[in-house]
Amino acid sequence: MRQKWGDDLETPTPAPRFAGPLQLAHGRSLLALSPFAESAFTRDGPRADVEYRDLGLAAATGGRIGAKHIRAIRPFERETGWHWHDMDGHFVYVLRGWIEFRFDGAGEAVRVAAGGCLSQPGGVAHNVVARSDDLELLEINLPAAYSTADLAGEPAAGAR
Repeated sequence: MRQKWGDDLETPTPAPRFAGPLQLAHGRSLLALSPFAESAFTRDGPRADVEYRDLGLAAATGGRIGAKHIRAIRPFERETGWHWHDMDGHFVYVLRGWIEFRFDGAGEAVRVAAGGCLSQPGGVAHNVVARSDDLELLEINLPAAYSTADLAGEPAAGAR
């Protein structure tokens, strides 16, 4: 049996990694629902122009995966500055509007518009250079807890 992903990428179906199915009490993550509530948005995050809602995946996965619903609350005034996150995976799915990044080693800016999904390379320096005033996105990161390090400026060409 084969799974087909996209038009030209075929991959064999992997063998199961554990004996299953599992009983709910022994699931590899918790059954958890995070219903929408306006009151769940907070300003607890690194950017003052957006607000954040924790989607509960950190608790459900024992910290393996984190997920946030992020939306703009003020106009974008300046770039975030070059920084990197100590994580293995960083994914963005844009629900509304658009966001534009620059990545160390990528020549052109990368714009992700509504309906688009971006896999940001874990550990790679990047800078948010623009966004729409109506931006709303989902951000998923591996692991849930991570550190962020700011850089003094754009990475040197030799460091790419």
